[in-house]
This record gives sequence, C-alpha cells and structure tokens, in this order.
Amino acid sequence: MSAFYEVYHGGCGEIEEKKSRFIASVYKVTKEDDALSIIEQLRKKYWDARHNCYAYIIGNNSEIKRFSDDGEPSQTAGKPMLDVLESKNLRNVLVVVTRYFGGTLLGTGGLVRAYQAATIEGINESILVEKCQAAIVEITSGYTQNGKIKYVLAKESVPIISTDYTESVKETVLIPLKDKDYIIAQLVQAVNAAMEYKVKEEGYFGIYEGQPGR
Repeated sequence: MSAFYEVYHGGCGEIEEKKSRFIASVYKVTKEDDALSIIEQLRKKYWDARHNCYAYIIGNNSEIKRFSDDGEPSQTAGKPMLDVLESKNLRNVLVVVTRYFGGTLLGTGGLVRAYQAATIEGINESILVEKCQAAIVEITSGYTQNGKIKYVLAKESVPIISTDYTESVKETVLIPLKDKDYIIAQLVQAVNAAMEYKVKEEGYFGIYEGQPGR
C-alpha cells in the first residue's frame, strides 16, 4: 500500500443547515475499543443532542471500518461520513457528528450533504500528516564528504532527522522504502563509497514536528 493520511491533532468543526447544528469531532484512534470509548464520552457530553453519528477506519490497510446513523434515516449519515474519510485517504481516524435538530426536516439528500460537509469541516480543523512506508537510515561519513551527502539528500527531498558531529558526521534520515536503494546508491556514488550506512528501522512513518513517528 502507498501513502495515506493520519490525524496528528484532532479538531472540531461546525456547520448549520436550516437551523440544525452539526458538530464534527475528529480523533486519531488505533484501537476499536478506544473509538467506542470516545463515542460514548461524546454521547454523554452532548446528551441533549438528537443524534451522534459516527464513522471510523482503523488499521494501515483499513482493516476495520464501522459507521452508525444513530437514528437518522439509513445511509444518510454514517456511510456518507465514511465515504469522506475514504476519499481523503485517511486511516486510524474517528469522526463523530453531533446533530442538534433545528425543527426543519432536511430530506435524504440534505442530510447526506450536511453530514459530509460537517465531516469535511472537522477534518479541515484538524492537523493531518502523510504517512508512508519508509526506513530510518543512519549515514556516517567524514566531514569532507558531508557536504555532498547533504546535497544529495536535499536534491531527493529526504528529511534529515538529526545530525551528530563527532570524529565523523552521522546523519539520521527518513527515506521512503520504494526509493531507498536508489537514494543510497546516489549517496555512495557522490562520495565514492567513502561512507557507511545502517538501516535502523522500517515501517509506516510520518514526520511530526521534525521527528519520525508511527
């Protein structure tokens, strides 16, 4: 599977449609029990609301997908919300849309549009991070070679996680797995093999405030 997006900081967005309020709360979740716990907490928080509809996707390969219309007509809330999450290529995410009824029926199409719009608003108020299969690689070289190494890393848009200056220079970088062999070959060629490298870890990573995170 290629890259996907994940919630770094969840947000809360709100829209109004014919005096009905739709409040979308977005969270990162990696376990179904956590998603269910958050849904229950929001039901207690918004105890006086008419509906608390939800959708979530858990797993890097979308192993778990669930949604609920919570009393709205079938297929007008939870499934449209899930469709938005899928269209945004999101994983490990929960969105709960709370509706305070405004007295005017919206109809099937109106409900679908409102729940999707609220979901998008909640996502827009969140901070997302792109995650891809990558390797954390340590590159050790002399000071003379380090400039060439930095040049190749910049040219290939490889993020440098940290740099240690001792008797040699050690760059810790995050390289997309699909490009690892090519980029390492470029580095070796640039310094005539006067470097060493070690793959420390492989997995799905994103860059969080300059640091790699799962």
